[in-house]
Amino acid sequence: MKYEAISNQLFIKNRKKFMVQMRPKSVAVFNSNDIYPISADSTMPFEQHRDIFYLSGADQEETILVLFPDASNPKHREVLFVRETNAHIAVWEGEKLTKEKATEVSGIESIFWLSDFDKVFFDLMTEADTVYFNTNEHYRQAVETQTREDRFIAKCKKDFPAHNWAKSNPILQEIRGVKEPEEIALMQAACNITEKGFRRVLEFTKPGVWEYEIEAELLHEFIRNRSKGFAYTPIIASGNNANVLHYIENNQQCREGDLILMDVAAEYANYSSDLTRTIPVNGKYTKRQREVYDAVLRVKNEATKMLVPGTLWVEYHKEVGKIMTSELLGLGLLDKADVQNEDPNWPAYKKYFMHGTSHHIGLDTHDYGELKTPMKANMVFTVEPGIYIPDEGFGIRIEDDVVIQKSGEPSNLMANIPIEAEEIEGLMNG
Repeated sequence: MKYEAISNQLFIKNRKKFMVQMRPKSVAVFNSNDIYPISADSTMPFEQHRDIFYLSGADQEETILVLFPDASNPKHREVLFVRETNAHIAVWEGEKLTKEKATEVSGIESIFWLSDFDKVFFDLMTEADTVYFNTNEHYRQAVETQTREDRFIAKCKKDFPAHNWAKSNPILQEIRGVKEPEEIALMQAACNITEKGFRRVLEFTKPGVWEYEIEAELLHEFIRNRSKGFAYTPIIASGNNANVLHYIENNQQCREGDLILMDVAAEYANYSSDLTRTIPVNGKYTKRQREVYDAVLRVKNEATKMLVPGTLWVEYHKEVGKIMTSELLGLGLLDKADVQNEDPNWPAYKKYFMHGTSHHIGLDTHDYGELKTPMKANMVFTVEPGIYIPDEGFGIRIEDDVVIQKSGEPSNLMANIPIEAEEIEGLMNG
């Protein structure tokens, strides 16, 4: 891994938080992701399942974590199964976790080779009444691929039909949404890498460059600072491309007078950052572009102030909508009649700002976290309002990542990344 070693104390704490919420005489199982094929012998780069990483720190394929707090044998209360390594694997694939290294990474003393899983798991299941399955219930999930987790669940139900089943996801949604200090530090590291990439791009951008060249500059800077690369598929959208919310082709030339909306950020140690900035290709916003830019920034700043403990996610978005409506009236994009006659289910402002303002961020860019209960301290949210005007040939979005504090306004993990129009212009023309 490119990232610096993470203290196993984080994963020990995370497991304790999970296990305290488990039913009596229950066992929870977490599988790593598969390595997914492309064609022939080609595969996609491995990405660890974020839940097993969150609970163990194990960052390799063919890994299983089993938690059984009530096991009669203390050595079976936390068990990690890893792929058996040997000299042949070391030559062809490189270093894998040894049993000693797996303990060092995870803080788990009981490490078995994966080949022992069926035998050990059968023994545990003779004591257990309930099995926690790690199903994906994220509100944005749309998984069509059969996962390693899916295969395990099907086999477990077949082999142990008399057991009870339970869901890990509600526990994970609760505990993963509130970050530990170590996690916030890792997210800050990702944001700091993102800052370096953005500052590099401000110096690089000028009329005539191509969107993919900007993408390449960012990737260079991210990787040279120990990131695997992008936390999500990068959006480098010049001109009217910015009005396509998930524009990812990044294959157009950046023209004089246009803006570039860049929704692009680095990961670090599997933790995401999520940045959006909108900059002028030639280093100078036009009067109209600046009016809209400053309006979006005002909405972002006002929205950020509302991210405090006790805020309800649904109500927060309604309030942001009111602020955005006021700004759109000021820009002449809406008039009073538009607002008076609006459909309550699709308010007038949605014509120009059609997405949400905030989402949880952490190990996933759209992270786990409760959305139907009041916000809590140490939750981390994006704040990303935008105004999209196809008729004028540009769209503007601005986004930062913020940590809710016990009292007062949230802490901005991206406070050092240029955001004011004057600063951006100054850096581009310096």
